[in-house]
Amino acid sequence: MSILRVIFGDQLSRDISTLRDVNMSSDVIFMAEVREEATSVRHHKQKIVLVLSAMRHFAESLRRDGLTVDYIPLDAAGNTGLLTGEVDRALSRHGAERIIVTEPSEWRVREMIRQWDRRFSVPVEVRDDDRFITTHEEFAHWAGKRTTMRMEHFYHDMRRRTGFLMDGDVPEGGRWNYDPENRSALPKDVSLPTRLRVPPDAVTRDVMDLVTKYFPNHFGDLDHFAWAVTRRDALATLRYFISRSLPQFGIYQDAMKTGEDTLFHSLLSPYLNIGLLGVDEVCRAACDACEHGDAPIQSTEGFIRQVIGWREFIRGIYWMHMPDYRRSNFFAADRPLPDFYWTAETDMACMRETITATRRNAYAHHIQRLMVTGNFALLAGLDPAQVEAWYLAVYADAFEWVELPNTHGMALYADGGILASKPYAASGAYINRMSDYCSGCRYSPIIKNGPGACPFNYLYWYFLISHDAVLAANPRMALPYRALTGMTEEHRRTIVQDAEWFLSQCG
Repeated sequence: MSILRVIFGDQLSRDISTLRDVNMSSDVIFMAEVREEATSVRHHKQKIVLVLSAMRHFAESLRRDGLTVDYIPLDAAGNTGLLTGEVDRALSRHGAERIIVTEPSEWRVREMIRQWDRRFSVPVEVRDDDRFITTHEEFAHWAGKRTTMRMEHFYHDMRRRTGFLMDGDVPEGGRWNYDPENRSALPKDVSLPTRLRVPPDAVTRDVMDLVTKYFPNHFGDLDHFAWAVTRRDALATLRYFISRSLPQFGIYQDAMKTGEDTLFHSLLSPYLNIGLLGVDEVCRAACDACEHGDAPIQSTEGFIRQVIGWREFIRGIYWMHMPDYRRSNFFAADRPLPDFYWTAETDMACMRETITATRRNAYAHHIQRLMVTGNFALLAGLDPAQVEAWYLAVYADAFEWVELPNTHGMALYADGGILASKPYAASGAYINRMSDYCSGCRYSPIIKNGPGACPFNYLYWYFLISHDAVLAANPRMALPYRALTGMTEEHRRTIVQDAEWFLSQCG
């Protein structure tokens, strides 16, 4: 019996459950480049190139191993541009009597697949994506009846389960979390590693031409494309990070610097998210470096926490609360996304720097995302759906399962505290402390009000004033609300006037 085994663009792993028990003599591996997925949001050109080129390389590796691969390029004659349409055509070509697929990472696609058996009149087997440590059922069991869920508690369980940085039942070094040591600003004289750049090969250059032709108006440019598109090059990037960046990753992971887009960050998340790297091998490489004295425990723990703690936790939140999760809007935020999120044309140096780097690389690190672009969106009351569509579009590692909870719950607090214990709101002082952006800005983080003041300053207090009814009772917000209570009515009116004038100019 012939089986059509469907592989998606973020499932480029040889151990994906779809390929388990494959019959090399009769089964067909099916992969398709479809406009539907490239345009669900206006994805960054580099993101589209990364996924399509990695798909083409993966398909070729399967062919070399003797598997039958039916691969449909974006510009193939007859390509319907729709995933379901292309599966339908493949079933007709091959006469397959069954479909096997690994659960997709996005709710929308999973709902689409649920219609396939009725539409195609063939059995459809949807297998678990066991590249993750925690199944949906295991996460739901851990969550139990909690109304709020905190990553730190979940992370401890992940450490015990995997054994990473564990000494029996206790954490190595006697502590679970070294975050207090990992919040330093970048010294002026620190030596930064260069990014490991992977020159585009012939396959990638062909895809770049294709993307330029079909998606000319999408965000971003291709001049600086340097992503790995094969497992071999992704592994080289992992080795480079472990040897060159991991030792100082932890202490400076929250730092920002003008003109330095990557600092000590790994840039491994796109490869984890599309399947070129696995969680176990990435974490073991970091733990081995720590064990051999090549990386301190605080850096290693900070990295491990992101991979087996935050990444797994975010996925659990997504699948547990979808599809209703995206519809919550705790602050009833409704302002449209300003144009400068796409153009970078703003006098705020931190926003300009972060968005320009995003356009150049399809990348910004987590503090730029959370405490610059995300913080502004929170304070300005931007519509969560528009903000989330932007994050999903512009980053190479953004797939809905990871992007939506990070943006909706962490950056915007739109879920009302399911994910985070408080809104991650901050004034210009935080950005000034953790970066050199403010020194090149027309606004001053020291000035609190008026035309020369950093907009983050009065927007921060305006946010607190606007939402005191729902935030003042939050114990983690007690300190700023005490300060707000001590302000004169005149000062509060000035804050409101400055903030509302500024926001009126952001259309």
